[in-house]
Amino acid sequence: MQKIAVLTSGGDCSGMNAAIRAVVRTALQADIEVIGIQKGYDGLVRGQMQPMTTRSVSGILQRGGTLLQSARCKKMHEQDVQRQVHDNLKKQRIEGLVVIGGDGSLNGALALHRIGVPVVGIPASIDNDIPFTDMSLGVDTALNNIRYAVDALKDTASSHDRAFVVETMGRNCGYLAVVSAIACGAEFALIPERPFELESICWELRKRFSEGRDNSIIMVAEGAGKADEIAAQIKDSIGFETRVMVLGHYQRGGSPSTFDRLLAARYGVGAVEQLLKGEHGTMVGLSCGGLQFTPLKTVLTSERRKIDDMVLKLAGTLVN
Repeated sequence: MQKIAVLTSGGDCSGMNAAIRAVVRTALQADIEVIGIQKGYDGLVRGQMQPMTTRSVSGILQRGGTLLQSARCKKMHEQDVQRQVHDNLKKQRIEGLVVIGGDGSLNGALALHRIGVPVVGIPASIDNDIPFTDMSLGVDTALNNIRYAVDALKDTASSHDRAFVVETMGRNCGYLAVVSAIACGAEFALIPERPFELESICWELRKRFSEGRDNSIIMVAEGAGKADEIAAQIKDSIGFETRVMVLGHYQRGGSPSTFDRLLAARYGVGAVEQLLKGEHGTMVGLSCGGLQFTPLKTVLTSERRKIDDMVLKLAGTLVN
């Protein structure tokens, strides 16, 4: 193998740059050329490619986002587009591809694998719902971002007798909300995985305020309900001022944590080594502290990763 390419696709997250750096430096040390593909699969379709050197990835380790930029390419499921991508890679004599992204990105990687492109995927999704890995890239930094915000929010909440409803990302998975609730000492965590009755939550909040508690934090995963509607119902029910904080894309950005930098390094090195062994069509993941490689088809035909029972048990004891 003499030349490989790397791309980032879908929603960005902190740690992507660190993974790009690891891929580039590992390949170059093995005397393999590296091509960076701009704007994900869209750039692969359009042929937006550039050679990568050690200088290209100098100073990006501590930066959030992605040097290569990212985009969603809905056309990747079309066979004509897949063939065009295959031809573009062949013209550039690219013999292997590393894809960094979430389940949509991994689906694109599987499609390319099926038409003969040697590809390895790196899971990067702050929802942490990709199966066959204990942790996806960007999750730890997102949790730290949420913690910083909620810790600051608690200061102002306690100054004004307020309840705050804090919305985190997570359409189908409440991992960020429930882990943040534990880490930040929130009163409640509302997540898609567990049904809840808002009236009983309001009753508990009313009781807490009557006992002298001057503030409350309610963490809500976006898939559990609309934060503004939940806040309005709480305000009407308990009579206390209730504010909403939607963290949104703030969760994706910022300098990656030490954990995410190390995870990105391990994933990037592992992905290149897998290509060099000729063992592709897989996703690298973290399992019990070690790396594991799972066929992309298995990853994408399995249930989404569920929140650990241990985490839910902790939340049941410490949160609500």
